[in-house]
Amino acid sequence: MKSLSATAALFLLATLSGHCVPETGKSEVSYYKDIRPIFQANCQGCHQPAKAKGEYIMTDFAKLLAGGDSEETAIVAGQPDQSYLLELITPVDGKAEMPQKKDPLHETEIELVKKWISQGAKDDTPAGAKERYSVDNPPTYVLPPVITSLDFSPDGKLLAVPGFHEVILHKADGSGMVARLIGLSERIESVAFSPDGKKLAVTGGLPARMGEVQIWDVETHKLILSTPVTFDTVYGGSWSPDGTMVAFGCTDNTVRAINAKTGKEVLFMGSHNDWPIDTVFSTKGDYVASVGRDMSAKLTKVDEQRFIDNITSITPKALKGGILSVTRHPMKDEILFGGADGIPKIYRMQRVKKREIGDDSNQLWNLPSLPGRIFAVDWSDDGTKIAAGSSLDGKGAIHIYGIDPNYKVPGNIDGIIKKPTHQRNGGEKGALAEYFKNGIKVMAQINHDSTGIYALSFSPDGKQLAAAGSDGQIRIYQSAEGNQVTEFIPVPIKQ
Repeated sequence: MKSLSATAALFLLATLSGHCVPETGKSEVSYYKDIRPIFQANCQGCHQPAKAKGEYIMTDFAKLLAGGDSEETAIVAGQPDQSYLLELITPVDGKAEMPQKKDPLHETEIELVKKWISQGAKDDTPAGAKERYSVDNPPTYVLPPVITSLDFSPDGKLLAVPGFHEVILHKADGSGMVARLIGLSERIESVAFSPDGKKLAVTGGLPARMGEVQIWDVETHKLILSTPVTFDTVYGGSWSPDGTMVAFGCTDNTVRAINAKTGKEVLFMGSHNDWPIDTVFSTKGDYVASVGRDMSAKLTKVDEQRFIDNITSITPKALKGGILSVTRHPMKDEILFGGADGIPKIYRMQRVKKREIGDDSNQLWNLPSLPGRIFAVDWSDDGTKIAAGSSLDGKGAIHIYGIDPNYKVPGNIDGIIKKPTHQRNGGEKGALAEYFKNGIKVMAQINHDSTGIYALSFSPDGKQLAAAGSDGQIRIYQSAEGNQVTEFIPVPIKQ
């Protein structure tokens, strides 16, 4: 018989002596490490300052103990039998009152909560980790925050801007703040108005702790839905054309979508090999295109939750670096994306030619490149303009392109088109030359020495382009010539 290793022997000794037991048997249950994550994943979406269902707030420890509009005390330290919360989360005949419209907590989680209450329901949350922001106590700024996303409302009246723990709704011309939407997520990665403009989807979270998707009512400024997802921030939120779903990327390499009304997960795709950073639905909402750090754009069938194909080439090193932003032609299933190689690219979402090793037959265009990595792209609502923004060593660039919205790829072109005419060395004739000549042109190039560009958004009429990035300032340009109209800092700065 082989001898036990020292580690195995110690484990066996601990087990036999009763010191190696399940999580619920720990001598001291920590609220911060053990109980808070359970409440965060299952309860805080409906019980937080922005959405205090039943007047019960679980992100503030004192209010967590006190309870909501019920006359019962939620948690009585040392007395689990007198703690109403425990009654609500304990299932009877397989069903529990809380969390609502979800499966009951696992029996080990319930036992852990019970043991924590029995031990005195102590709060060991570090001072720096306590939730402290609400409408009555908004974040304060001494410097503008880095801006990672922008979106104009469909009616052109509002501009949504991420901040710290909040999204700021601004008047579209930058003349004033309309509302501060303060939630649980300290980092906001994306903002997107619903197609009808009545709701705002927000993705972000608490880095390395929790991801979250928020849905806000734009008119009332109220939080409609808060859905915790995974254990890190989530990225690239996008609406389905009918406004019923929101898709996003997660740091566990999955692409997911939720029902925008209930928060129920309706799509799960795990075929990315690295973080998917951005998503966009097809024109009918039946497919989702996702791009990520694994140097690929992928296509997923929504109703089947099935990965269909790589939109981009599968040939190793065909793409140089990750893809960081994607959008779609407003009327066609063609996507525009940009990433580490600094080249904006247009691809078909659906394959029309049998895949061959080494091909990239879904690609339609390579646009003139930008310096550095492209972090933001956008396509105007009328299909006539494209914008791309990049960052390199603290400097940024914006290119605005004019594109014929009715362009058609000639029938003899079914593969890669690498460069527009003005970048080639002559020799193009016939349909291909006309395609480039009439298809696209560079309208404006804007360079910034003091800020990288991380976010872009065309106004609904396509006449203006909002841009922002590392210096926290929003600049609005005339999209035809690239002339700056205005610039402003979107948050109040404390002197």
